[in-house]
Amino acid sequence: MNRREISDAVFDVGWRYVLGTLMTTVPVGSVGQAAQVAARCAAAAGEDADGHLWLDLRADHVHLSLQTIGAGRPGERDIALARALTAALREAGLTTVPAAGRAVQLLEIAVDALDIPAVRPFWKAVLGYEDEPGAATDPGAAVADPHRLGPTVWFQQMTEPRAERNRIHLDISVPHDAAADRIAAALAAGGVLVSEAAAPAYWILADAEGNEVCVTTWQGRD
Repeated sequence: MNRREISDAVFDVGWRYVLGTLMTTVPVGSVGQAAQVAARCAAAAGEDADGHLWLDLRADHVHLSLQTIGAGRPGERDIALARALTAALREAGLTTVPAAGRAVQLLEIAVDALDIPAVRPFWKAVLGYEDEPGAATDPGAAVADPHRLGPTVWFQQMTEPRAERNRIHLDISVPHDAAADRIAAALAAGGVLVSEAAAPAYWILADAEGNEVCVTTWQGRD
């Protein structure tokens, strides 16, 4: 399945496809209710829970993520699970929505480097991270928090030294239907649009001193 097919398959049940992950939130009123949501989700996912489902419990919402562990992207089983989880939660009077306070999102840090194999081991070691899938064949593959708490770090190839611009930037991946509002808010807060040449895959923005961030979506990548 391509990215559009994945997104379309879960959009109507309140899930969003963000950076190789299906994501949604379930509004709740307490930590106790959040625990009940987690238990209901685990039961609905059954034997697939451990290989596909991540849960983050808070007092006002439960954040749900689906991805086939080891594959680095969702598959047809993840799509089926998203729909099954939503159905199970609706039976309890709960909803799956792509925002609880803010849109679901994933943060990455990009390190621009001339010699990626020389710098990648440092970032992996100093952060206590592990290889993402594909590292065996790609020396520049991203490194990720094994507990999925910190942002992924990936490496962008430079062709010549660069002193006039920063060499580390943030990538904030948001649902495709949330990008315009996020960009507008950033510009209203004093940011500048550096480039939209690659939109809707990503827009490059910068703060008042030129530090850059890319707002990215799944669109324009298939």
